Amino acid sequence: MRSLTLIKMSFSSIASNKLRTFLTMLGIIIGISSVITLVALGEGTKKQVQEQIESLGTNLITVNITSRRTAGLSDEDIELIKTKPGIKNVAPLLNQSGIIVKNGSKTYTTSIEASTPEYFGIRKLEVENGRILDNSDIEGRGNVAIIGQDIVKELYSLQNPIGQKVTIQGVDFTIIGVLKSQGSSVGGSGDDRIIIPISTAKRLFKTDEVRSIYIEGSSKDDTQLARGYLELYFNRRFKGDTSQYRVFDQTSLLETATKTTESMTLMLMGIAAISLLVGGIGIMNIMLVAVVERTREIGIRKALGAKRKNIMAQFLIESATVSLMGGKLGVAFGYLLANSLKTVLSMSVYISLNVVVFALLFSIFVGVFFGIYPASRASKLNPIDALRYE
Repeated sequence: MRSLTLIKMSFSSIASNKLRTFLTMLGIIIGISSVITLVALGEGTKKQVQEQIESLGTNLITVNITSRRTAGLSDEDIELIKTKPGIKNVAPLLNQSGIIVKNGSKTYTTSIEASTPEYFGIRKLEVENGRILDNSDIEGRGNVAIIGQDIVKELYSLQNPIGQKVTIQGVDFTIIGVLKSQGSSVGGSGDDRIIIPISTAKRLFKTDEVRSIYIEGSSKDDTQLARGYLELYFNRRFKGDTSQYRVFDQTSLLETATKTTESMTLMLMGIAAISLLVGGIGIMNIMLVAVVERTREIGIRKALGAKRKNIMAQFLIESATVSLMGGKLGVAFGYLLANSLKTVLSMSVYISLNVVVFALLFSIFVGVFFGIYPASRASKLNPIDALRYE
């Protein structure tokens, strides 16, 4: 029997039971649309994180003193670090979170970041209005502040706050700059911050505990060289106890973030694959019913000379076709759902052509795999018994 004839017969059988065919496809539609949507969310999150990390520069190195059992970094430590090969700029950071700030009767809880003028260049921070910190602010312990857009919104009703006061820990600070909007990331809002001179913060918070520094490498190629010298320096300072400090660059952070999002995507795909499994079982169940319903038809065809491989091929074509049709509809629904999430909830999504092709091929595989047993059962029917079947 020619292949074209088998295909025509398979499509005729599918078309004769439209409602049952659709219900059979439903599991595949749900499974494929789930795969497309969840993978699109995972890939979108991955790309968003990569772009955010890369936007900070590929030559950024961060050092954190993680142990509270040891003293933080002194001014002498920072000056010595500046002399290491491959290092262009160094900015210490003193960070305090959960600080209540005020403007008259309005209050807001935010984070205070205290550093030096180099911090703005290293972290790629720019002001929308006003100016950044300068050396005179550091040397004079000036009560000046640069605020993020969230503070402008909450305390100043989106009006220009330059020259106005913001009260931090009972001390009035003059606002000299407003940061350009940074948007939100997995780490939180980049607009929810106030930056003040580090010398002022040490007096305000009564601490010299600088436990974080940001370092800019001379170039992308020098970053690994600089990191090597930093690790050697801190290894000696902490006598080989690497648990007391952490040195990492953007490349390491990017690799870690990529692995994390890839693991999340695989987990989401695994969850969606359960729907495909259920859909495959549904196909096998319906095909087994079809074998029973068409027992006499199979008997007649065998009596007329149809071979086992012809019977088996027809049922496999039917199951694969149903699954492929479900896969196509699933891709369409998945695409619509992913873009709806992007539009309505402003979620980051990315639909890869490779994922679409894989989903369609996998849907065919599901149809063939779960159609093998019903097709084999149909092909093994005894023609005499089949003809006698009522």
